[in-house]
Formats: sequence, C-alpha cells, structure tokens
Amino acid sequence: MMFRKIFTLILGTAVVFGLGLGVAQADDFPEKPITLILPLGAGGSHDRNARVFTSTIPTYLGNAIIVKLMPGASGQTGTAAAASAKPDGYTLLFTHNYFDQLQQHVVKLPYDTNKDFISVAQLNSNDASFIVNSDSPFNSLADLVDHAKANPGALKFAHSGVWGAVHVPAVRFFKEAGIDVTLVPYKGGGPAMAGFLAGDADFTMQFPSTILGQGDKVRVLASGASGLFEGVPSFGELGYTEDIGSMRRIIMAPRGIPADRLSKIQDALVAMQDDKTYKRLIKAIGENLNFVNGPEYEALRPGQSKAFKELIESLAQ
Repeated sequence: MMFRKIFTLILGTAVVFGLGLGVAQADDFPEKPITLILPLGAGGSHDRNARVFTSTIPTYLGNAIIVKLMPGASGQTGTAAAASAKPDGYTLLFTHNYFDQLQQHVVKLPYDTNKDFISVAQLNSNDASFIVNSDSPFNSLADLVDHAKANPGALKFAHSGVWGAVHVPAVRFFKEAGIDVTLVPYKGGGPAMAGFLAGDADFTMQFPSTILGQGDKVRVLASGASGLFEGVPSFGELGYTEDIGSMRRIIMAPRGIPADRLSKIQDALVAMQDDKTYKRLIKAIGENLNFVNGPEYEALRPGQSKAFKELIESLAQ
C-alpha cells in the first residue's frame, strides 16, 4: 500500500512537471529563428519590404526572422515549400493576394492556398505603375499606347511572372487600352526590373519601393493611385480603371500552427507598427503602413477569390 502511494505521488509530480515544461516551451517560442519564404526573386518590392520588417521585428518577437528566396513556377515553388512545412510556427510565407487567391482560378496548383494556409497579417499594400527607361522616346502613357496601336506586338513588356501582381494588372490595362504587346516573364519583380534595365523590354510595371531604388534611371508614365509620384497622373485620371494594380503583401502560416504561436507572431507585428525605426525605413522605400491583422485579413480572402474569378472570366472574353 505504501509503495502504491509513493508511486502515485511520483507519477503525479512527473505529470505536473511535464505540463509545466509544456507551458514553458510554448512561452519561449520562438526558441530559434523563423524562416520567411519569399516565392519571388531578389530585388523586388517584396524583398525590399521583407528586409525592412525582418530587421525590426526581433525586438518584439524575441528572435530573428530569416528571409529565404525561393522563386520559380510563378510563385509555386516557394509556396509549395511553405505548404509542406511543419506547422510549428518556424516557417512563414510572404506572398501576395494574386498568388493567394487568383492563381487557383487559372492553373492547377500542387497545394490549396485556402486549406493549407492561414493569414498571419497583411503587412501593407500598394499600387503598381508603368515605367520606361529615362532615355525612352515615350514621355507619356498616351505616347506608348499610340505606338502600341500602330505597331501591334512590337513593344516588349517585362513582368514578374504569369498571373502575378504585375502580370494581371498589366493584362487588364492592355485590354482596356486595346493594345497588343509581347509579354516577357521573369521570376519576380527584381529580375523583371533587371531585364528591363538591360534593354530586354521596352517597359514594365513596378511598385514604389522598386521604382524609387532606380533613381533617375527610369521615368514613370502612370501610377496605380493618385499622388504616388509627383507630377505623374494615375490610371483613373487618364480614363482607365483607377485601382488596376493594387497588391496586398501578406504573411501566411501553414494551417495547423498552434494558436498561441500564431498569436505571438501577430502581437509582435502589431507592436512593430508603432516602432519609429520601422516607420522611417518603410517611408524611405516608398511604402505605407496600412497593416491588417490576421483574423481581419482572413475574412477578406473569400471575397478576393470571387472578385478574381470574375476578373479572369472577363479577361477571357
């Protein structure tokens, strides 16, 4: 009888101690750096934004977030790697609304973005603009459109990948403008910009952080929103759809991530929004602070899917 009481006491102590360890382990997350997969190439707007926020967030998260570039297959290579990762909070995906909710309507994917991922947060969003090289003969969007109409297929357009954040708004514009151009795909905005600067394309579409990084090498013909660049008209002001190139930069986690770990990452991102250094760096690359936390962004995804499906159907007509 005495042996049974002692055994029960030892077992109870072990259970309590084990539970205590479990709580401590959860509270200590992250105990090692988190990997942030970018399904895009180096030098693009996602890469620039990632470098800014990962340099600031260790103060609020307690550990580093390491950027891992995995471009390829129009974002599918990196996204597939994130989808197959262990949902323990140590792998995140930094993607955008086009990869997340549009691609599923145009191509068979090796994953299901809705079933395989959950929203961590929208880091920010911005609008793309058409640019040419500074020595281009096109001084306005009207010049470019007129030339394209007179020479169907002659102009080459560099973009970041099929059904990506630059390809889709560009195709929408070309249909609205009634022009035919040759599309030249790259593995992300950075490579597209490099190809364009090298003379492999006549024009491209990029986001503010990437455009500002080029200094006087490029000329902006039209912006995705009014006031993005001084003296540059928006698409709406020129008679086209105003928000034709709006992109949401989103951080996703493999679905199944423990709720407490997801919450800790989200809390760190929320706290970072008030960081003076983060604000200064984001402003310096031409981006904004329109942050949306995970639960709110998750509620937006079904509506995005419906809108993108309708867009694809309209482009096919």
